[in-house]
Formats: sequence, structure tokens, C-alpha cells
Amino acid sequence: MELLGRSPMKTQVIIKLVLVVLLVVAMLRGAESRRAKGKIFESFEYTAMNCRAHSASLTDFGGVGDGKTSNTKAFHAAVSQLSQYETQGGAQLFVPAGKWLTGSFNLTSHFTLYLHKDAVLLASQDINEWPVLKALPSYGRGRDAAAGRYTSLIWGTNLTDVVVTGDNGTIDGQGEFWWQQFHKKKLKYTRPYLIEIMFSTDVQISNLTLLNSPSWNVHPVYSSNILVKGITIIAPISSPNTDGINPDSCTNTRIEDCYIVSGDDCVAVKSGWDEYGIAFGMPTKQLVVRRLTCISPYSATIALGSEMSGGIQDVRAEDIVAIHTESGVRIKTAVGRGGYVKDIYARRFTMHTMKWAFWMTGNYGSHADDKYDKNALPEIKNINYRDMVADNVTMAARLEGIADHPFTGICISNVTIGLAVKAKKQPWTCTDIEGITSGVTPRPCDLLPDQGAEKAKACDFPADDLPIDRVELKQCTYRMSSL
Repeated sequence: MELLGRSPMKTQVIIKLVLVVLLVVAMLRGAESRRAKGKIFESFEYTAMNCRAHSASLTDFGGVGDGKTSNTKAFHAAVSQLSQYETQGGAQLFVPAGKWLTGSFNLTSHFTLYLHKDAVLLASQDINEWPVLKALPSYGRGRDAAAGRYTSLIWGTNLTDVVVTGDNGTIDGQGEFWWQQFHKKKLKYTRPYLIEIMFSTDVQISNLTLLNSPSWNVHPVYSSNILVKGITIIAPISSPNTDGINPDSCTNTRIEDCYIVSGDDCVAVKSGWDEYGIAFGMPTKQLVVRRLTCISPYSATIALGSEMSGGIQDVRAEDIVAIHTESGVRIKTAVGRGGYVKDIYARRFTMHTMKWAFWMTGNYGSHADDKYDKNALPEIKNINYRDMVADNVTMAARLEGIADHPFTGICISNVTIGLAVKAKKQPWTCTDIEGITSGVTPRPCDLLPDQGAEKAKACDFPADDLPIDRVELKQCTYRMSSL
């Protein structure tokens, strides 16, 4: 009643102040309510091929980050709903801090999966959460078993414009379960990979830590315009087939700024297996690998093959560090593979404690079945290595072509290899190869005659850029809000 004695103007001011106070209280209560429901609103920035117009959190779809609750259904629901925005600027799924147990789930086009720096995706140990797919057509069978293969943890097919990234969030494959099954020969199907993208274009996988994959870590296959950047991959050096990054029948791929410790090849370039790869006929070409650090005592820094029956061409590797790794560059093939490995360029490698700096073999074996064509001879030519140093190396090179079908056009220049105290007495082994060297220490084998120090820069390295080198990343900024 006291307001009745005041002037109308003063009364209006008081009413407005009361309304402001009530509005602030309501906003605070709303924020508390949102926090109580697990919807923590965050802002963050990252770089990507494309930014998205819409975003949501996994918690919006019932996700629980306690490391015990399965989130497989939550991921499927999230991707299904967010796929409606494919033609409306795309969508992003945010995975907050927490431990998110999940089985296999798919991605969609014009989509970003973003992991918070304290987010951990834990691969489920429940085999029922891993659907089975048919074998890849260019392989004809699984790698572990003749039948099909378990779907990868994160996978997608026939996609356009897909990004898997984060603030160095973690994907833990919990591979010990699978490694034991593999060693005991109890697997009916081939082990899953951590990330596999098939028949897709414009793919980015970046700024993540991948741990303990059941098998291969990153597998782009039958795809083009691929960027793999800023990935840390770690698995025990004794773990079976935990390859780092395997571009497979892909065109225009860039792998850079990655750190890999694994039980198999750090980068394995592939294109199909024997008669199946020949029939499928999709090569891997226009591949750039740069600024890679590799530790793999039983495998290669960069391997070409052994499944290369669709062909491998125009691979450019530079600024590579290999530490305690079996070989620097390894070419693996065999009679029956067919296909080709040609126009390979590598420079500026630094290698510490290696079994071989260079290894080529035309007798790798390991066939898909007994139906391969014994007259399908692979063609290996125009292989260029330059500007490299190595120390504590057991053997400089083991280069073994195919009888009556030599590997040709090998060029090695400006390479210094320091041998270990217990190095092999014969630092080079060469059979069925042809090529030249210049400025190479120790002295190469007679099949690679020295052209003299004045030609120490003789081996080629292309000066042009590939299309993937011209892809520029955009700065994406988001403030999370519920859809």
C-alpha cells in the first residue's frame, strides 16, 4: 500500500527494478537447472575444412560419461538426428569431458565429431556391440580370418565433408581383449579398426590421441581429399598389426605432424590384395607424408604394400624422424601381386637405431588365397631417396627384387648411414635391382653404381604442389547450445 503514496514516475521505476531483479534470478535458476541436467554450455575454437551451423552435445541424447554405461545408442541417436542438418549448414556433435564407453557407431555427411580435451571414448569389450561387415572388395577376405570383419569403432561410408577432431581428446580401443583373441586364434572375423572412412571425399581426422587399437588405427579406404593431422598414436610395440595410418586405394591424401608408437608400420600405403586388388583396380596416388615421428622396433616408418595390387604412385615423404624402428622406407610385394609401386620420393629423413635404413623385397608372400595369378608380376620403378642421415644402423640396405623382373630406377643420393658397433659385415645386400647412387656412405653395392659426389642432389623430388596441399583450414568457433 506504500506505493500508493508515491508519484507515478517513482512507482514505474520501482516496478522496472523489481522486474529486472526477477529476470536475473530466473536466468540464474535456469543456468543452475541446465547444469543440473548435465548441459554444460562451453565455447571453443578449432580449425577444420568446414565449420557447422548446428551443434549438440552427446548428453542431449542420453550420453553418460562414467566409463561404465554404454553410449552406443546415444551416439547412434545423435548422428541420426544431426543428419537432418546435412543440407542446412551441417552439424557438430560435442563429446564433453568424461569416459564414454561405446561400441561401433557411424558418421554422416557435413558432420563434425569433436572431443573435449578430457573426453575419452572407451571401446566396448562387448562383442555384440560390433556389427560384422563383408570383407573389403579389394581384399576378398579379412586380414585375420577368411570371413568378414567387425565394424570399426568410428566409421562411415559414402560420405562427403566429415571431420573427426578435438582438443587432443582420446580414443582408447582397449585392444588387449582383441590381441588375446587374435593370438589364441579364436577370432571368427577380422578385428575392428579405430577409425575407418570408406567411399568418401573431403575427410579430416585431426588433433586426437589414439590408444591401444584392436588392429589398424586410421584407415581411409576408397576415398579422396583426406587430411590426417596432429594425431598421436600409441600402442605396445609388441601388439599385433596396430598400424598407425593406412591410406588404402585413396587419392589426394595429406598426413602430417603425427607421432606414432606401434607394433606395426607407422604409415602403411595399400591398394588391395592379389587378384582382388587387381580386379578392383583403385590405386593409392598423390600422397604426402611430412613431419612424422615413428617408433616401431619390428616394422617400418613408411611401408608401401604388401597389399598393393591396385597400384601405388606419386608418394612424397619428407621431414621424417624414425627412432628404434626396423626400417625407414620399406617396399613389400610378391609374385602374384601385380600392380605397381612407382614415382616414390623421400627426403630429409633422420633415423636413429635401425635394423635397415632401406628395405625392398619382391618375395613377401602372404597371399589372400591360392587363386592368385602366378604370372601377375608387380612393377617397381622410379624410387628416389635423398638427403638422409642415420646412426646406429645394423645394415644400410636390403634390396631384393624379383628374378628376371628387377626393380628399376632406384636413386639414392646424399645419404650418410652410421653403422652400429655390431653391424653386419656386408652393409648392402642387392639382388635383381637397377639404379644409381651419389654421395652415399657406406659404399653401395655394385648394382647401384656411384655417380660421384657432384651429383649428390641427383634424385628427384617434385617441386609442384598436390591439390591436397592447397586445402586451407577455416577457424571454427562454437558456443554450445542445445538443439
